[in-house]
Amino acid sequence: MAQNNTSYKKSSFGPAFLFLSKRRKQALANYYEFCRLADDIVDEKNRPHPAEELEELKQEIKRIYNAQEPNTALGKQLAATINAFGLEENRFLLLLEGMQADLDGKTYNSFEELEWYLYRVAIIVGLATLDILDVKGPQAELLAKDLGAAVQLTNIIRDVPADAALGRVYLPQDLLAKSGLSRQDVLEGKKPQEIANVLQRLEVIAQKLYMRAFEKMAALPRLKMLPCRMMGCVYRANLAKIRKAGFRFTEPIKLTKTEKLKGVLYAFFQTIFC
Repeated sequence: MAQNNTSYKKSSFGPAFLFLSKRRKQALANYYEFCRLADDIVDEKNRPHPAEELEELKQEIKRIYNAQEPNTALGKQLAATINAFGLEENRFLLLLEGMQADLDGKTYNSFEELEWYLYRVAIIVGLATLDILDVKGPQAELLAKDLGAAVQLTNIIRDVPADAALGRVYLPQDLLAKSGLSRQDVLEGKKPQEIANVLQRLEVIAQKLYMRAFEKMAALPRLKMLPCRMMGCVYRANLAKIRKAGFRFTEPIKLTKTEKLKGVLYAFFQTIFC
């Protein structure tokens, strides 16, 4: 397990870390690196044994929670983070469960089934982030649920072509059927307008989740919400760009660096001055 837990500094959300203490920065960097590694294991085509790598990562987490010495540099960093911030074991194991679902090619018959996946790959990450930011309680949990689900739905909408290239379809089967689509149609990029109709329905759900998330942020500590607000603003802007394209594309529609910066600056000024 290679470690590169300064990669967060190069992300769009690097400025949000400026207001955090050194220990919180390091803890978030450690957790972010765990998530990045798990994601790389399942997404990179040149990894010959991804299931074994995921299992190795799972066993490393179990060693930490069984008070055993971790085997890797990242494991040692995570052990320090877990001890310092009291992160629950499910903050790690549930994410790995979601990653395993990707490897297994799991499909989702309904949005309710898709929520199982959203919780594991996005909401649980939000909960861990808020743990490290020391934002806890029922409102924090609801924020993680709304923002995490909104961000992941944005990813699913944006990445339909890229996911299809990996043999994955996250769009709920019942929504596909209502538009006269099959999973194979999505994999082959057929019926683009019908696919766009499904994405538009998911976008409506995502927008409601973003609205609820921003309402909850307003009631929580302002500076601690900066990373959440930046993420929400940037991903929501990405969703708007996809909507402007009519939800029809063959390559993922992403924000330019300038567009990301605009979202980051908007979140910054909303946090500091409003």
